[in-house]
Amino acid sequence: MHHTNQGPHQGKPLLAAGLSLDEAAAAMILVHGRGATAQSILELGSALADPELAYLAPQASGNSWYPYSFMAPIAQNEPGITSGLKVLADAVTLVEDAGIPADKIILCGFSQGACLASEFVARHARRYGGLLVFSGGLIGPPGTSRQYEGSLAGMPVFIGCSDIDPHIPVDRVKETAATFTNLGASVTQKIYPGMGHTIIDDEIDQAMRIVESVLS
Repeated sequence: MHHTNQGPHQGKPLLAAGLSLDEAAAAMILVHGRGATAQSILELGSALADPELAYLAPQASGNSWYPYSFMAPIAQNEPGITSGLKVLADAVTLVEDAGIPADKIILCGFSQGACLASEFVARHARRYGGLLVFSGGLIGPPGTSRQYEGSLAGMPVFIGCSDIDPHIPVDRVKETAATFTNLGASVTQKIYPGMGHTIIDDEIDQAMRIVESVLS
């Protein structure tokens, strides 16, 4: 393999749980938050467990996909964002190469990982199995153009966040939901009053509906 365009996150481990890609009917790619690990986000996968799924979790260099807030100018967060998006693209390719089609691939992230997963799906819009955005949103400062190419073709998206999240302004959650709706997704947005920067049972319930829809 030629290591050209090596970003900070290339060559890091890709952890796996559940079925092997060869055996699985569908796959979930889980993207961890700032200061967390691939191992920790696989624990979220166990809360979203299904016996037919393969679970993959990439590891960010230094446990962070990019250094600053997702609301900062994008250039300040490079090369982390571009490198992280390539990690997700490579994970999707790995799953597809194993014979699992895009519409059986669920992308899931929490916090910084939810932001990266959202941006990946918007920039590479096609009919994946689903997108689960736990406390996150699209990347970039206010006023960032949301003119993305492609279509999500009815793909289910769940976005859950607190109305007082210290990291994720509620306006960005709503902008993200609107952007995915404009890209043709079927979006469920839930703003939870007073919730912390966490994932609650209702969000897991919402997410499991999408998992079950992908497998039905």
